[in-house]
Amino acid sequence: MKWETVIGLEVHAQLSTRSKIFSSASTAFGAAPNTQACAVDVALPGVLPVLNREAVAKAIRFGLTVGAKINRRSIFARKNYFYPDLPKGYQISQYEMPIVEGGTIGIYINGEEKIVRLTRAHLEEDAGKSLHEDFHGSTGIDLNRAGTPLLEIVSEPDMRSAAEAVAYARALHALVRWIDICDGNMQEGSFRCDANVSVRPAGTDRLGTRAEIKNLNSFRFLERAIEFEVRRQSDILADGGRVVQETRLYDPGRDETRSMRTKEDAHDYRYFPDPDLLPLVVSPDMVGEIQADMPELPQAVRQRFERDYGLSPYDATLLTASKEQAAYYEAVARRVDPKLAANWINGELSSYLNERNVAIADCPVATDALVWLLGRISDGTLSAKIAKEVFRDLWDGRVVGVAGFSLPAIQLEAQGDAYLGRMGLRQISDSGEIEKICDDVIVANPKQVEDYRAGKEKAFNSLVGQVMKATRGKANPQQVNEILKRKLAG
Repeated sequence: MKWETVIGLEVHAQLSTRSKIFSSASTAFGAAPNTQACAVDVALPGVLPVLNREAVAKAIRFGLTVGAKINRRSIFARKNYFYPDLPKGYQISQYEMPIVEGGTIGIYINGEEKIVRLTRAHLEEDAGKSLHEDFHGSTGIDLNRAGTPLLEIVSEPDMRSAAEAVAYARALHALVRWIDICDGNMQEGSFRCDANVSVRPAGTDRLGTRAEIKNLNSFRFLERAIEFEVRRQSDILADGGRVVQETRLYDPGRDETRSMRTKEDAHDYRYFPDPDLLPLVVSPDMVGEIQADMPELPQAVRQRFERDYGLSPYDATLLTASKEQAAYYEAVARRVDPKLAANWINGELSSYLNERNVAIADCPVATDALVWLLGRISDGTLSAKIAKEVFRDLWDGRVVGVAGFSLPAIQLEAQGDAYLGRMGLRQISDSGEIEKICDDVIVANPKQVEDYRAGKEKAFNSLVGQVMKATRGKANPQQVNEILKRKLAG
């Protein structure tokens, strides 16, 4: 039997506020354990929560971005369960009436757009953190994170593969950073995913029994955990067994999921409205102010890149993966061939960034430097092959030095051109010189010449390669092709 995978994600995005959702304690990361947990966070008797207005504003900002309904009246509830790092014995969250309902996120899979529906996005507080690694036979509790504001974003079960789930998580990650509501730092726990995974016979509509995989803090772990869970559940069902609804954890060392606890349903948490918090009422004026302050959104930027720069939807999507990448591209594309800029940023530059795990905001090749390099490709000074070598030297600071990137563009250009001359990297465009090299290659390769004249196109490519080798890749490829074809036709 063929099985169909069904996936929904619950993403916890830590809102980038300076203070916690119900107290004035700091949310800064990295402080010594239990130094940023005030009386409200540790639930001392007699304390009362006070809602952080900025957290509300960021939730509304997200809702407007995804085209959701902003509920003008929402309610905070107590979600009751015991865990060592939950001091109150309950978590303040939103249940029946969240602040954001509905909305959509667009993802691209194999060049095609798919729309993932959102169920809701609600505000809640984070719990503390249990520390197991540094203690032998015991567990430490750090309550610094307790009370940190979270926006839990819940999708519909619209994804059908691990690849789609990762594409959705990446799109959501880019979006919350783009609109500046979350820093997206997965290593620090600012963006965490829970995956609800089930399988069902292909062609049926009824949902299978799901397992929830908790606290996945990397896209790679998300993908691997889902792939393992799909295999596990498919094998159980194929053998005539029954999948149990449960919460599981992913063990990256073993590359497997393992059972954590049976999965609770809503009634197990005994939700009820928090008596210490009035219903949250959002005024039309507040929504209007947030709407007026919204940045240009990724979809609008993609459409503008396609319209103004003639890019394909695929290239425009890659270039708007983050606000920083879009800004970098536009700073270059305004001054050189925009398609050439897209090819280099999506190709060579992205490859360097990914291999070295460097964010584009920290890219050592400044936009002025890339403009200079692409300009030298366009005017024929550099061949594509040699340009890649020069790019490497730009990255390593050997062209004008790291400090040189703060030079005015005209000085950077002068130093760059001097470097090309000093290193002998300029492209050979002198037709007389290229003709002589072509003559030598034709004489030295009679078999390839005979094969080409017999209709074997691969032989021509071999001859071109010989010319490029003789010039150390510096000959103008277009001239080489034209001269060789003319001489071989004679």
